[in-house]
Amino acid sequence: MATPIEVHRVTKRFGTITALHSVSLEVREGEMFGLVGPDGAGKTTLLRLLAGIAQPDEGVVRVLGHDLAHKAPHIRPYIGYMSQRFSLYADLTVAENLRFFARMHGTEAERTWQEQLLEMTGLAPFRHRLAEHLSGGMKQKLALICTLVYRPRLLLLDEPTTGVDPVARRQFWQLLVQFQQEGLTIVLATPYLDEAERCQRVGLMHHGHLLALDTPQALRTALPGRLFELTATPIREAARRLRSWLEPHRVQLIGNRIHLLLDSETALEGLCHRLESDGSVRLSACQPIAPTLENVFLAYLLQEEQKLIDDKR
Repeated sequence: MATPIEVHRVTKRFGTITALHSVSLEVREGEMFGLVGPDGAGKTTLLRLLAGIAQPDEGVVRVLGHDLAHKAPHIRPYIGYMSQRFSLYADLTVAENLRFFARMHGTEAERTWQEQLLEMTGLAPFRHRLAEHLSGGMKQKLALICTLVYRPRLLLLDEPTTGVDPVARRQFWQLLVQFQQEGLTIVLATPYLDEAERCQRVGLMHHGHLLALDTPQALRTALPGRLFELTATPIREAARRLRSWLEPHRVQLIGNRIHLLLDSETALEGLCHRLESDGSVRLSACQPIAPTLENVFLAYLLQEEQKLIDDKR
């Protein structure tokens, strides 16, 4: 299968801050690939490198078969990049914004395609509305089709649904799936693990490091051991004790629940007995559960944090 994106041991620094640490990955043709992580993980920096907006300090970025260090101006027309702060022109209408971006990329003549994009996104009835009067979800849809109006081969999206209501998020994702099914390769950055579940493959990122890369199902399956959910009172005291007995990545406090990654039910029984032995902690429920991508990310995150602590000793 073709690989429109190849990133090999890429490092990017901003002064004394290293935003990316020797990151390597590939994206396959027609794939929906997710970069997942919190703010400061390096997602935006990596997308800017893929768009040819910035250059790595070390390593190689190849897009559509070309090294962006030498061919970025020739490749950019084939890349659609929607940043977190995509700037629509507030004093232009929906249709005028679309025509403007088409004209910028020399595709103004393709009025049929512009009309198709308006119809697909449900923006056709609002073609004469000023962009400043659109809802947040409608602005994101307009930003998307302004990026797609010149028919790029690769679409890069930086947290496209942040701040958008749940209904608009669902509609936006329906559009992405439709465009992907038509052959578009999509790379998106998201802090939302439920969105990452929709991707064919995901890269989990934290502090510029690529912690893991695989399909969501493979990542869930790769968790060592079995996952159990506990509820206890007081919950934080129970979590504190468990963390003092187990490796950090095996204890995850999620809201008012504790998720435990253990080798067996026998190990669980021993821990439960130990927790309740002095009467200061009371367990109210304990059951096996199927792991989610959130569990996977937290496990990798806790392992990474423990590694940093160990390295400083």
